[in-house]
Amino acid sequence: MKILVINPNTTASMTEHIGKAARAAASAGTEITAVNPVHGPVSIEGYFDEAMSLAGLLDTIRRNPDCDAVVIACFDDTGLDAARCLTDKPVIGIGEAAYHFASMISNKFSVVTTLARSVPALEHNLSRYGLDTRCARVRSSEVAVLELELPGSNARHKISAEIGLAISEDRAEAIVLGCAGMASLAADLATEHGLPVLDGVSCAVKLAEAMAGLSIRTSRLGGYAPPPANKLDGAFRTGV
Repeated sequence: MKILVINPNTTASMTEHIGKAARAAASAGTEITAVNPVHGPVSIEGYFDEAMSLAGLLDTIRRNPDCDAVVIACFDDTGLDAARCLTDKPVIGIGEAAYHFASMISNKFSVVTTLARSVPALEHNLSRYGLDTRCARVRSSEVAVLELELPGSNARHKISAEIGLAISEDRAEAIVLGCAGMASLAADLATEHGLPVLDGVSCAVKLAEAMAGLSIRTSRLGGYAPPPANKLDGAFRTGV
């Protein structure tokens, strides 16, 4: 089985970090290819960055057709619907995957994400997925995405402190880490706080394996119908 894991931003060191987390979660025999676009924002923190990353994300999918499933490794689930129009292979967003996993192991969960400007997008997604009533709160740790890449930063301390508040104030029974760059922290934070802490990359990889293993394809009816060939060619020729 081959799973394409796409970091929609252009920071290669984060892609390497995401790929390591994806391979740790994957079953024996599953091949993980972790890639990022050449052009686009260096991090995705809000609606503008999402929009700027979309062309590179879709082009990356187009250039890597030899896979059984696609994981979009941005917690905003950047370009998820558009990607599902481009391929009928399962396309899993790490946010949607983690939310569903959390809803099956807890009565309510909280999300701990990066900057405050990312919160509205995540709240919108939770509502769209029908899981807003299961999420107690989306919390900002005020950790910039690229801060997670800096040796010696206090990013982990800030995230851990926010988890503590989620437990005491939200009565959260599980925590979802709201950034792909937090993937390596999940197990350690779960031990520290004594509750499940979910990393969306791992959740998405396991869900992608399950869907591909069952030969489940994305519907080509309604909203996920593929774009006409002339529009598709024009989009990649002009980069929009």
